[in-house]
Amino acid sequence: MPEEALIVVDMQRDFMPGGALPVPDGDRIITRCNRYIKAFMERGALIVATRDWHPENHISFRERGGPWPKHCVQNTPGAEFVVELPADAVIISKATEPDKEAYSGFEGTELAEILKKRGVKRVYICGVATEYCVKATALDAVKHGFETYLLRDAVKGIKPEDEELALRELESAGVKVL
Repeated sequence: MPEEALIVVDMQRDFMPGGALPVPDGDRIITRCNRYIKAFMERGALIVATRDWHPENHISFRERGGPWPKHCVQNTPGAEFVVELPADAVIISKATEPDKEAYSGFEGTELAEILKKRGVKRVYICGVATEYCVKATALDAVKHGFETYLLRDAVKGIKPEDEELALRELESAGVKVL
């Protein structure tokens, strides 16, 4: 059983330039994420991909008073992955209920149970956006007892100053930034 997992956070069309809620230069990490996916597969690690999988009327949308434009709506092109995932990747859908927000891949999902059941002790995280879903997923990974690493060259934030604050917060919580 693999003792490690790669968690690819929200690498979806709507978070890329041209999407509904783009992370500036988010597309620049696609190749790096794909390289990590391939390298971790070769090591026998579990590959996990989280995704926003919102219903049409999600609470985070501006139409309902939320802060974000409509994005990553279930079964739309904007919700599609932009990375090359293996057929056996574990897909974790989050923020699937209309009235519940979820930034972390662990929030309202069975991610922790899946990882523990598969014997995972260490998780490595890449994806977008550093100061939102990446940060929340990494903090929850630590809370669930996983040795947690952030792959710095394969994450992208929205604002550089907020991204730096997030990285400091992650390090002080015990996340190792590589």
